Parts: sequence; structure tokens; C-alpha cells
Amino acid sequence: MYHPYFRGKQFELLAIRETAELLAKSSFVPIIEPVKEALNGLDRTLKAICSVNGKAIVIVNPDYGDHASDGADISALLKAGFGDQNAIAAGILLKDSMSVNDAFQFYQTHQDHRPVFIHAGFTEPKALAEKLGDALVSTQHVFVEKHCGKLYWRHFKGSMRILLRDGFERRKNADYPPVEKFSDLHVTFEEEGMNGFGDFLMVGDDYSEGGGPAYAVAIHLTYIDPGKDDVMYVYHFLSTTNNTPTDPAGKFGQALAKLISKLDSGTSHLFEGTAIAEFKELHSKKHFPGLGHVKKLSMKHHIETLANFLS
Repeated sequence: MYHPYFRGKQFELLAIRETAELLAKSSFVPIIEPVKEALNGLDRTLKAICSVNGKAIVIVNPDYGDHASDGADISALLKAGFGDQNAIAAGILLKDSMSVNDAFQFYQTHQDHRPVFIHAGFTEPKALAEKLGDALVSTQHVFVEKHCGKLYWRHFKGSMRILLRDGFERRKNADYPPVEKFSDLHVTFEEEGMNGFGDFLMVGDDYSEGGGPAYAVAIHLTYIDPGKDDVMYVYHFLSTTNNTPTDPAGKFGQALAKLISKLDSGTSHLFEGTAIAEFKELHSKKHFPGLGHVKKLSMKHHIETLANFLS
């Protein structure tokens, strides 16, 4: 049903491993685009998913990172370590530069791993649907919404269809408003004719290798508002100090204090699962775990929020 899209950096993979049991229990299927040359972390993550009878989709032809020009090592990992695992599917990223024949060749090469098409700029949907022929009904398609609309999706009617919406608008940390709408897709995906939905969590679809020093520190947390038709919103808890790139620990403390204050108000609508419990513990200990860890907690909280809502 829910397909969170991760780029396979260290803290993204940690977030998946630490929520593997919840993902499996909720029938959530993460999509992972490996971006780092070393695949040890991905291997551990996929084993963690398999150990709890979960599922995942691994993109074998990434658009970003160290495997962007050649995904052979990813395919080899799936074949060697997960050849007999029905749980791990091969994701085929369909970009604007890909031909129908290229797409179909990926599909045939990865037949052993239940290939999933991820539409992200591809321009020949009708021709691909015709090429798949009778096999279309047994295929799965993930549509990145900003690249394709209803006229595009309709070519794949009858197949398993997932709509992926980027609800997170990336800005400089200091420019985020206190709160803004994230998405309503978790309540409307069936009305769109879809079998499931996905998003890019608190990271967004824009890829970057790593940020520079943070002038402002932000904690991004989603919540669902039952008083507004269960629309999902995102809080941006910002540090008060944002004029120098120094003291990230102090800035995190400022942002965290705002989060705790909102929780204490009793009006936050934030789901209080393991991620919020850890934020509270960090506040009580006055501990700064590093910005990567903070991002991981935000992603875990997002997964916990949707699991609670859809349970």
C-alpha cells in the first residue's frame, strides 16, 4: 500500500532497518535507490527486511550517485544474495533518456526478481504497454507524479499501480514556515484509481550528495489532522539562531525545545511513537546526536505516523 522512496545513504538505510518490523507488519514496501558505491549497508538492510518477512524494491539502474552509469553491482547483489527471495523486487527506473527496448530488456533480465517499473520522465508509455502485451496485468508500476499524469497512467490500467507524490518542498532551513501541507494522498489514492501511494519522506525528491554547514537547524515532523479531513501536514521546528554556520548542537537544542513545547501544548496531533520518545530523551539529556541521526528520526516518525493511521 505505502511505498516510501529512499536514496540509499547511511541514515536512510538505518531508518529502514530500524523500522523493518513495522514496515512488514503494515505491508509497507520501501523503494531503495542505491547511491553509494559500497553495498554492504544495502545488503544488511535487505537481510533485515527478509528476516521479518517484509518486502522491498531495489532500483537496479539508479539515476544518482556512484551507480548512475552502471548498476551491474546492484543486479549482482540481488542475484547472489536474494536470488531465492520473493521479498526483494528489482526496480527499473524509466527516465526520459530510456527507449522502450531498453526498458523491456531490463524487464527481461530481471524476471527472477519480479521487476517493478518506476516511471520518472519516460516518454513512451503507450509503446511500453503495447510491448508488454498480455503480461501487463501481472506487472507493477510506480508513477512519480511530477513526471506523469492521468493520461500517462491510463496506459497501464489493469496492472498494479502506485502513485508517488513529493510532499516535501526543499528550501534553505531558515526559509521554512512553521507548518505547511504535506499531502492528502494517503486518503485519496484510491480515488485516483491507484492500488497504493508513496512519497519521498522528509527528504524530498531533490538529490544532493551532502549539505554545507547549517546556518539554521530544522526538525521536520509530519502529522495527520483529523479535523481537516485527515490531511497530512509537516512541522518545521527551526533554531532561533541562524546567522552563522557554528554551534549545530546549540541550534538543535533550540529547535528541539520548540518541538517539546508543541508536544506539551497537547494540540500538536503528532503521533507519539518510538521516534518522539527518542526526541524527548535527547531533550532531557541535552544531547545532540548529529544531523544525520535527526533526519533518521524524522523519517522513522513519518513511517510510524502512517502505520498508525492506516492500521
